[in-house]
Amino acid sequence: MSKDTTKIELGDGLNQDRSDLDRLEAMTDEEIDTSDIPELDASFFKDAKVVMPPEKKHVSIRLDADVLEWMKSQGKGYQSRINAVLRAYYEANQGDESNNRR
Repeated sequence: MSKDTTKIELGDGLNQDRSDLDRLEAMTDEEIDTSDIPELDASFFKDAKVVMPPEKKHVSIRLDADVLEWMKSQGKGYQSRINAVLRAYYEANQGDESNNRR
C-alpha cells in the first residue's frame, strides 16, 4: 500500500453509528431539525445531472466463512459493503503497477 492510504478498522464505532440510525428512524418528520439545509430552487435543478451508478455484474465468489458471516452480521446491504471494501482497495491501488499481476 502507498503511504497515502488511510487504514480504518471497523469496530465499536460501527455499532454506535447503527444505534444513531435507529434513533433517527424512530423520529417523526417534525422532530428532525432541517433549519440548516437551504431550500432547493429552480436554479439548482437547472444544472443538476442524473448520475447512474456503474453497472454491476453477478458473480460467484468464495469467501472465508467467518468473513462472510461478519459482513452479514453488520446488517442489510452486506454485498454492497463487500463491494465498497473492494472498490476502496481498487482505488487506493490505481496506478500501482506492483499490484497489477496477471
